[in-house]
Amino acid sequence: MSDHLMASYQYLPVGFVEGTGAYLTDQSGQHYLDALSGIAVCGLGHAHPKLQAAIADQAGKLIHTSNLYHIPLQELLADRLCAYARMEKIFFCNSGAEGNEAAIKIARLYGHQKDIAEPVIVVTHRSFHGRTMATLSATGNEKIQAGFEPLVQGFIHVPYNNVDAIEEAIGNNKNIAAVMLEPIQGEGGIVVPDPGYLAAVRKLCDKHALLLILDEIQTGMCRTGKWFAWQHEDALPDVMTLAKALGNGVPIGACLARGVAAELIRPGSHGSTFGGNPLAARAGLTVLEILAEEKLDQRAEYLGNLMMNGFRAGLKEVDGVRSIRGKGMMMGIELDRDCSELVRMALAEHLLINVTSGNVIRLLPPLIITDEQAHQIVRMVCRIVKQFLGR
Repeated sequence: MSDHLMASYQYLPVGFVEGTGAYLTDQSGQHYLDALSGIAVCGLGHAHPKLQAAIADQAGKLIHTSNLYHIPLQELLADRLCAYARMEKIFFCNSGAEGNEAAIKIARLYGHQKDIAEPVIVVTHRSFHGRTMATLSATGNEKIQAGFEPLVQGFIHVPYNNVDAIEEAIGNNKNIAAVMLEPIQGEGGIVVPDPGYLAAVRKLCDKHALLLILDEIQTGMCRTGKWFAWQHEDALPDVMTLAKALGNGVPIGACLARGVAAELIRPGSHGSTFGGNPLAARAGLTVLEILAEEKLDQRAEYLGNLMMNGFRAGLKEVDGVRSIRGKGMMMGIELDRDCSELVRMALAEHLLINVTSGNVIRLLPPLIITDEQAHQIVRMVCRIVKQFLGR
């Protein structure tokens, strides 16, 4: 461990040097089954042959020029991604937080266009939108915000999965310009809203002429069994943000918009030096091609049902298991106590998992795992949960 790294992270006692498919290999040659995908990034697993070849080929041609010039690969990626997402315009950046920053700026531009001097965005408790100053201010988690006050103003936090709370906030504040949500809260504990929630928020935004911003950074790119989670209810947003799995590990983020929201960013109002450069755009294009060719939206839905049924059967009536929930390959197992220790227990079994919100086991396996690997993850997780709970 280098003494020159800032203490931003609490590293687990392992470092990886190679990966293939759903497996990672550490410095001593030990293999680990990856049920986390680099936190929903490597949806195609590791070293996918087609993506590997595309990145190597592009690195030998052109990596970066900047957005002072046309970038043909970026333009092609924009066309294809808009077609999948039913959007009109895209701003490319480098991360999910940057995508959300762009969305927040669009919401403020929209508010000013409506003669709102101090536009406000409705966001939710337990949300996570990033760690930049604006996005951590939008995030509904005081632990993440602690020490960084004063926060950026212009956000109202309401309970998640509560349409009435949003409507009440709108009624109490005439400066609201947008509502910003995660279709499923990832960092908040794999919180899946009730059926109809997103559709109802969409109707509410239409009624009051507000922008609906959906943060699909963790849910997008086929993770939930659809290309984008809003498709489960056809709750088409005005603004949508993507990152994580869009590049399968190559840093790329995007803010997509339609309608009036698509026309608000003008030259000089926003920008990115690296955003959508040739290497990142080539990676994004190849990811889209692989997702479509391998029908990984359908595969994610199938595998998610298989694994959820396995968890429900394997952990049925186990004292200490509160809830098993998720959609597609985005799954959470909530226990009645802090279970952070499970991460190290799983690591000792050569399985990579995550615990979020203190007591929720978060599973985000690659979409390319085999049926047997899916069953293996279920068996291993059920075993260590029972061991942890003393069953």
